[in-house]
Amino acid sequence: MRITFLTNLDLASNVALNLLLPALSTAHDLELMCSSSVGKPSTHPELAALRFLEQTLPNDLLFPMVDTQKNTGELLTFHGLERYLTSPMRVLNAPNSEHGLRLLSDTTPELMISIRYGKILRSKALSIPDLGVLNLHSGKLPDYRGVMATFRAMLAQEQELFSTLHWIDDDTIDTGRVISVQGHRRAAIGCYLSNTLSLYPAGCRAIINAVNALEDGEALPNLASGGPGNYYSFPDEETIRDFLSTGYQWAGAKFLSELYSRYLPPIPSPEHS
Repeated sequence: MRITFLTNLDLASNVALNLLLPALSTAHDLELMCSSSVGKPSTHPELAALRFLEQTLPNDLLFPMVDTQKNTGELLTFHGLERYLTSPMRVLNAPNSEHGLRLLSDTTPELMISIRYGKILRSKALSIPDLGVLNLHSGKLPDYRGVMATFRAMLAQEQELFSTLHWIDDDTIDTGRVISVQGHRRAAIGCYLSNTLSLYPAGCRAIINAVNALEDGEALPNLASGGPGNYYSFPDEETIRDFLSTGYQWAGAKFLSELYSRYLPPIPSPEHS
């Protein structure tokens, strides 16, 4: 099957691709298009700090350094993951433009899969793949539509966190037919980034299962949506203050250190004379 992935240039997207591309590349032809941001980035200082940890630090500092090394770490950078693609990764911030539609069409996808992609696909883009467009949303639908669903779930003191695999049927946000919902108990002391990344092992397994079913000609489940739910944009000053006042943090130092170290190549053993 020819599959075109649409993701964002951020840490969570990269982790998801590390889970997906090696598993799918043995039986499918894979392409990758990435947005540079989700919607219009917030200028709030707290969200700017989060964006630094999710995007600037890995993309501008860590990943370029890793890409110069002869050996790789456990996790691969975006460029390191190109070994699993039929062509190099491309940045695509205007998928509905004439140029963007041509780029998508040139990959001749039977299926497109969106994970954290930062732009809304309009009807012409959605019609390109024969089978349609799947989206993995990092929240429970329809309760947490929109951006930063993990933030909203933590703020609401939810005891479980969820991801939802669904079809993108039109250009409304997170409203398509639901295929599966994956959940697990939230770590009580987990930071925002660790809780967000914890969604992707199960979410990526759901994607692989869906791809396998489509390859076998099977129909995917169609779960009841439960109504329009709630839509959330980026949090405002008061909501961020409420989040931080509970003791939550965007990223724990130990978590970040352990995660980033997984991208680094092994340190060579000292040579013995």
